[in-house]
Amino acid sequence: MPTDASHPDYSPATALIVVDMQHDFADPAGSLYVRGGEDLLPGIVAEIERTREAGGPVLYTQDWHPKHTPHFAADGGIWPVHCVMGTPGAEFVPGLPVEGPVVRKGSGPEDGYSGFSVLDLRTGHTHETELDSMLADRNVTALRIVGLAGDYCVKATAIDAVGLGYAAIVPLRLTRFVELHPGDRDAAVEAMAEAGVELED
Repeated sequence: MPTDASHPDYSPATALIVVDMQHDFADPAGSLYVRGGEDLLPGIVAEIERTREAGGPVLYTQDWHPKHTPHFAADGGIWPVHCVMGTPGAEFVPGLPVEGPVVRKGSGPEDGYSGFSVLDLRTGHTHETELDSMLADRNVTALRIVGLAGDYCVKATAIDAVGLGYAAIVPLRLTRFVELHPGDRDAAVEAMAEAGVELED
């Protein structure tokens, strides 16, 4: 957990979290394609380069589901089968430079939304991932969070980050939204702002 979250700009204490830039989300042929997801890659690559130039770490989250999980509609959830571990759909999109730690999430009977925590859908218990400790080891106090999707994994990661004491910034130009229901984008942006997440255009 950070001791000083007052430095949100690019610096060695500011990490970039690249959320779920995977085939099933960011490719039009993916099973849970987020419209416009493929357009994010050039901007995220530039963000990675800028973070590294400033001496900050880059970390990645990756949806990594079993074939059967209560997260999927076939097993009682709401989502089509996606990002099944070891399949092409779970792979990062081509052209994304993955040179840093990867936090895999949703590998059990979990939702796998936040990079910091997962909810066990069978027991209702929340479990932490290793992301917070990875950031603590790198003396990180602030996060820039990009990737997919803005109304689920990006939102959950950003809100959790603020709750843990990080300064969290979400550049809206570097995310896209599922919008499972009309108004989900606006509701997600409002929820992040109310939680203390800084939003950039």
